[in-house]
Amino acid sequence: MDWHNQTVLVTGAAGFIGSRLTETLVQQGAQVRAFVRYTSRGELGLLNFLPSAILSEIELVFGDLRDAEAIEQAAKRADLIYHLGALISIPYSYLHPVEVVQTNILGTLNVLQACRKFDCRLIHTSSSEVYGTALKVPIDETHPLQGQSPYSASKIGADKLVESYYRSFGVRAVTIRPFNTYGPGQSARAVIPTIITQALTKQTVYLGNLDALRDFTYVDDTVDAFIKAGQTDGIDGETFNLGSGSEISIRDLAAHIFDLIGTTPEVEVDDERIRPALSEVQRLLADNSKARHVLAWSPQVDLREGLSRTIQWIREHLDFYHIGHYER
Repeated sequence: MDWHNQTVLVTGAAGFIGSRLTETLVQQGAQVRAFVRYTSRGELGLLNFLPSAILSEIELVFGDLRDAEAIEQAAKRADLIYHLGALISIPYSYLHPVEVVQTNILGTLNVLQACRKFDCRLIHTSSSEVYGTALKVPIDETHPLQGQSPYSASKIGADKLVESYYRSFGVRAVTIRPFNTYGPGQSARAVIPTIITQALTKQTVYLGNLDALRDFTYVDDTVDAFIKAGQTDGIDGETFNLGSGSEISIRDLAAHIFDLIGTTPEVEVDDERIRPALSEVQRLLADNSKARHVLAWSPQVDLREGLSRTIQWIREHLDFYHIGHYER
C-alpha cells in the first residue's frame, strides 16, 4: 500500500505508542490526523517530542473519545483509523471505573460508528490484560478472556464491540493485542520506567509484585506491527498478539536494569502497588506465531538493547518524570 494516498486518523496520538506511530506514518508519507484529548492548555503529550518538521505535517484535532460528534468530524475523509485512544492504567481503573468504562467502551463505539458511516478501515488496539493471568502458555488468540480489573473488562468490552461491528455491519476491522510495550517516552505508570527512574536517582526502588512474569516488546517493534496490519489485505475480523515470546519476572527485570545502569539499590515491596489478590495477573507470555505468519512481523530489538535505549532516553529526560511518585 502506498501511504502517500492515505488519510489516516490516529486516536490516542499524544500517547506513548500513538505518538511513535504518528511519527512513523508521517515518515511513510501518509496524511495524518492526530486526535488528542482536549485540555485548556492545549497539551500535546509525547507529540511535543517529535521533530518540528514532523509535527508541522500533522493535522491536530482536539476532542474527547466520549463525544460522538467530535469523533465523526475527525473521521471524515479518513481511509484508515488507528484507534489507540484509551484510559490505560489498571490502578486508576480501581479508583474511577466509570470513567475508564465510558472512555474505553463508549469511545470505541463512537469510533466504530464513524467507521461504519464513512467506510473507514479500523486497526483497533487491545491489550494482553484481556487474557488475565495465563491459563495456558504461551497465550494464543484463542485463550479465554478474563476481566480481572475494570480496565481489562473495559478492553474486553471494546474488543467485542469491534468483533460485533465486523460481523453485524461489515466494518473492516483488525484487532492488535500488544503485550507489555516499553521504550523511550513511556510514563512511570509502567514498570520499566518506574524501575529506571528510581534506580537512576534513589538508593531504594519501590515496586509491587516481584514474581509476576511479563512479556516485553520494544515500542518500535510494536509500531512496526501496526504499520504491517495497515498494509496487509485480507485480515479483517482477525486478532493478532504482539509479544516477544519470552518472559521475565519483575524481580529479574529490575536486576537486569540495575546491571545496565551500574547501580545496586535496595528493592522494597510497596503494598500500595500490589493489586487485589483476585485481580493480579501473574503470568503473561505471548504466542506471536500468527503475527509472524500472517503479518510477516517479528520483534527485532532484544530486551537488553531496548532497555539500554530506554535508560539513555530517561537519563536525558528526567525532568519528564515525578521521581518516586506512584503514578496510578
